[in-house]
Amino acid sequence: MSLYLLLGSEAALADRALAKLQVQLREDGAEVTSLSASDVFAGDIADALAPSLFSEKRALVLRDLQDLPDETKPEITRYLADPDPSITVIFIHKGGVKGKALLDQIKKANAQIITCDALKKESEKQEFVRHLFLDLGRKATPGAVNALIGAVGTDLRELTAACSQIASDTAGVIDEAMVDKYHQGKVEMTGFDVADAALDGDVSRALLTLRNALDSGTDPVMVTSAIASALRGLAKVSGTNRGSKSFELASVLGMAPWQIDKARRQLSSWSQAGIARAVGAIALADAQVKGAAVDPIYALERAVTEIARART
Repeated sequence: MSLYLLLGSEAALADRALAKLQVQLREDGAEVTSLSASDVFAGDIADALAPSLFSEKRALVLRDLQDLPDETKPEITRYLADPDPSITVIFIHKGGVKGKALLDQIKKANAQIITCDALKKESEKQEFVRHLFLDLGRKATPGAVNALIGAVGTDLRELTAACSQIASDTAGVIDEAMVDKYHQGKVEMTGFDVADAALDGDVSRALLTLRNALDSGTDPVMVTSAIASALRGLAKVSGTNRGSKSFELASVLGMAPWQIDKARRQLSSWSQAGIARAVGAIALADAQVKGAAVDPIYALERAVTEIARART
């Protein structure tokens, strides 16, 4: 008997685990039946799990187990007491206490549990993307992984789709340049792009990036927020010991290790006086874009220029 329980609230992880299992089932020539627990009627599960007259390999995928009607639960209980070794059963449950009694029965039946909990740590999301590329037969550099997360965001399903597309459109090791090229003109420039250009001291690129971000619908408040966040990161990292490892400082500073490494690289061209000047400029701009200025866009452009020039 092959019995699996995909347990957790992160649908993208459950989708990925299920896809891998389905590849195995297809390779084994199994006939797969997929049911949604909320849509089943009495007898549906029993029929799907009934012994085969021809002993062919079969599989049942039962999604959203937590929504299974009470009147159909005994069909699973009876099956678990006398399973068919020719059938693979894959239960998918979003976690929580709903349907816990049935979950406990499945666990006692020695189901292989695949955890699909939401990813909270930045390192977990990076590892997720890296393995997505490996699943597609590709390798990606750490810079590419970070760039993709920065461009797409942390929604795992969107990251899955982006990885698939980039892998199909490129060849060789996936690097940061590939990710940037792929997303150029596809993903709108954000406040974080403006912040990067300003902190790099590139006035022209900072202003161009700002204009593109605003033209694509980015709220000016989001721009000031992103720049302020980047400057806070510089200030935090500037007070740490250069010999400390970034992963050791991550929990203390409330920053991801790659963010600490990035801030350290930027700090080589920033003085404490320059950081203080930039913080003052963005604080003023934040108040101005929230209503204190007649022309908030001009105020934001002026602040971005001053911040870029504050770099030593």
